[in-house]
Amino acid sequence: ARECAAGKMSRYMGNFARPENAIKRAEELINVGQKQAALQALHEIVTSRRNRQWTKVLEEVMFKYVELCVDLKRGRLCKDGLMQYRNTCLLVNVQSLEEVVKKFLKLATEKAEGAQEAFGSQLDAGVDLEAEFTPESLMLKAYQIDNENEATEQETVTPWFKFLWETYRNLLDILRNNNKLEGLYALVVKDAFKFCLKHKRTTEFRRVCDLLRSHLNNMIKYRDMRDRPDLSLPETQNLYMEVRFEQLKAATTLEMWQEAFRSVEDIHGLMLMVRRSPKPQMMALYFAKLTEIFWIGKNYLHNAYAWMKLYSVSKMYNRSLTPEDERALASGVVLAAMCITPYKEKSMFGEIDSDNQVDRDARMASLLGYQVDRSRNVDDVLSRELLVAEIKRSGLLSKVDGDVRQLYTLMEQSFSPLDMCKRADALFAILQGTTIEVSEASPVSSFNFNSFLPRLRSLGIVRMVHQQSKVFETMKIDSLKSAVPFMPYHEVERILVQAVRSGYISVRIDHQTGSLNFVGDRLETDFIKNHLSRAAQLLQEGMGKLAPKAPATDAAHALGAELRAAIEAEHKRVLARKVVIERRKEEAERAAAAQEKEEEAKRLAAQRKHEENEAKRLEQEARSREEARIRAEMEEKEKQEALEMLAEQAKRAGKKAPTKLEDGVVLDKRAIMQDAIQEQIKARQEQERKLLKLAKVMDHVERAKREESIPLIEKAYKERSVDDEKFHAEQQVQMAAKHRAKWEADHAEKQRLMRMESSRAEFARAIMLRRADEFAALEEQRAKELVALKKKREAERLLEAKRAYIKRLQDIEEVVKKEKREKDRIEQAERRRKQEEEEAANRDRDSGRREEPRGDDRWGRSGSSAGFGDRREPAREGGGDRWAPRSREGGGDRYEPRRGGGGSFSDREPGRGFGGDRDAGRGGGDRYEPKRWEPSRSREDG
Repeated sequence: ARECAAGKMSRYMGNFARPENAIKRAEELINVGQKQAALQALHEIVTSRRNRQWTKVLEEVMFKYVELCVDLKRGRLCKDGLMQYRNTCLLVNVQSLEEVVKKFLKLATEKAEGAQEAFGSQLDAGVDLEAEFTPESLMLKAYQIDNENEATEQETVTPWFKFLWETYRNLLDILRNNNKLEGLYALVVKDAFKFCLKHKRTTEFRRVCDLLRSHLNNMIKYRDMRDRPDLSLPETQNLYMEVRFEQLKAATTLEMWQEAFRSVEDIHGLMLMVRRSPKPQMMALYFAKLTEIFWIGKNYLHNAYAWMKLYSVSKMYNRSLTPEDERALASGVVLAAMCITPYKEKSMFGEIDSDNQVDRDARMASLLGYQVDRSRNVDDVLSRELLVAEIKRSGLLSKVDGDVRQLYTLMEQSFSPLDMCKRADALFAILQGTTIEVSEASPVSSFNFNSFLPRLRSLGIVRMVHQQSKVFETMKIDSLKSAVPFMPYHEVERILVQAVRSGYISVRIDHQTGSLNFVGDRLETDFIKNHLSRAAQLLQEGMGKLAPKAPATDAAHALGAELRAAIEAEHKRVLARKVVIERRKEEAERAAAAQEKEEEAKRLAAQRKHEENEAKRLEQEARSREEARIRAEMEEKEKQEALEMLAEQAKRAGKKAPTKLEDGVVLDKRAIMQDAIQEQIKARQEQERKLLKLAKVMDHVERAKREESIPLIEKAYKERSVDDEKFHAEQQVQMAAKHRAKWEADHAEKQRLMRMESSRAEFARAIMLRRADEFAALEEQRAKELVALKKKREAERLLEAKRAYIKRLQDIEEVVKKEKREKDRIEQAERRRKQEEEEAANRDRDSGRREEPRGDDRWGRSGSSAGFGDRREPAREGGGDRWAPRSREGGGDRYEPRRGGGGSFSDREPGRGFGGDRDAGRGGGDRYEPKRWEPSRSREDG
């Protein structure tokens, strides 16, 4: 059906290559119910190579295109069109692409929400929006036990939500990793997060996060990619940070703590990549979310440090922080520090100092902003003791809630082995219903103590039992039960077992005697471990008291000095040896690191090669499977066609059609087709024979019918002729009577109107005379207006001619003045040159009188001969200047043009200016005299 529709659509597109025509055609197809054809028409316009330049009409086409794609749920087709439109708008108008994308998202969201409202319930959170069919749906379809509501949901709500999710995925794929579209990309990502939050879509949220990570990894991997976003720009960094923080908030809202921790790692990796910390508000949100994540993960040490970081950032940068907000944050820091286990919990799978634990602690410290090397112990940077010391040093205890301060004093500083839990229970009851109201400026939305109390109760029991182990050796279980009023005994016992396993306390629970033995196995106590050293120390002290040392002699002093010198030398030698050992150790570590790096490079190369080979193998297997699938489909199609042919033959023969073939039976499609053709030929021949026989029978029957009907037809014709003749005569008489009556009425009307003929003629004559007078008056007025208009135009032409004449005279005068100025300049230069020559000649004469006359030169010429000695040209006429103008007649320097050839105005008679005799220069031709213009007399209209 789609192929047929595509064929029709391509036929429609033959004459609608322009976008505006395509819109009209699409509207027409929509009106007749052919939306598929309209969509294909617009798709060919959008993907056409002729429409590579952005226009407003193309934007309207895209609006209609996405609307049809949403109505028909054609997500893949819409993706192709949007990718083409993205390439068109990328360099011209990105805002247009943003409008189209927003409209697309709005339409898809409205359709999904409208279907949900019509159904009247929420979408099932367990439905996978990327799976065509779930196992449950297949089983329900197989057994046909789905009810009407489930069928309605599957047919209405779920498809629209699948289309909406496909829309988000397609848009993220279209807009990814482009510096001109990064703002729109961030907008679509935030909308996708809102969709997941609104409908509780945890699976889709995880897929969006994975998609964002893959986009960022590809951008980092392919650095030579065109239009790649530049992470060094502050705007790009802010966009990526905002998206990651929105991802973190959505993950914590959906309570997807593993995805929230991965989002924190994404933010931390982005900060390391751009080498720039986000805004203080974002960092406060970062540490606030870390407190929730670490608390859910029961990572109490890092949770406490996250609270400390949150307090420090808020205190330093948040100026809107109120005293209540500061009290809540300080109380959170102190309570989180109290929740840290005072011992290291041992895992049931291995020692806590394993490499995995060290790496995990180092990574957690890095997330909190602490750098921990593998060579250093994590406890040197992050530990309960260091955090408590920091709390005391910064004075946080003075800012916390009063009940919290009392609880801290009781559990951390006091020694109450009998009633610690009872005293703490009273404080727990007070804190149970206490909530600190925080302002909007606080990084935490609300703060209450309920989340800390279960952990504090457990640690209170451990603290009390630890203090009891220092005082008692044996204690009744009943006494312990009475000392712990807020927890059942089996929970207390579980907590004590964990503390004993971790080595914090040493106690044995004897249920037979109903007692607790705090001594335990003496081989495991610190007293036995240090027993020998302490015995040696005590014996040494006793020997000193029993046999006091005698006063030292000079020899003893000398020996002591020698021993001290030897010890000092030995100490220096040991230190030098230690330095050498450290150096060798460092060299060995560097060599091991280099070898490890080389091995890692080889391993990576081998892994890449293995991955390439594996990819080729998988591709070959996929190709082979595809070819096998295509062959199987072709064989199945041949088999089905053969069965259809057999069924058709059986139907024509009136037999039962076969539904399947027996095992081992091979059908030959060509043989079946040949048999079918032979049967069709036989059937056609039999049909033709029957038709010929029937035709003969019909001919005989028709001939007999006509022979019998001829006399009857002739008789009926004669009777009809007589009736027609009578009817004709009657109609003629009636028509003549009507015509006579009409003529008489018209004649009477004419006679009546003839009496008014004279009055009509008199009225018409009066009107014609009045009209003639009006016409004559109008003609006379028109003639006067023409005469006035002619006079006005003659005056204007005369005035224009005078103005042109004056302008020409002014131009001529300007030319004369310019020539005069040029002549004056030349004369002044000539005078200056003559003066300089005269001065030079005078100087030469004066020098000639003082010097002796020189003889002939070395070439035999006289000193006055014009040879190489003096190359100056002889003085020319008019002073010797080769460029001097020729002298004019009369000794003057005025320019005299030739007469008769249109000379200058400078040859006028003296005393005659521009306003002189105009006829004086007409014969000579050396002066332009404009001819006086006289307007011609206008004709008078008769």
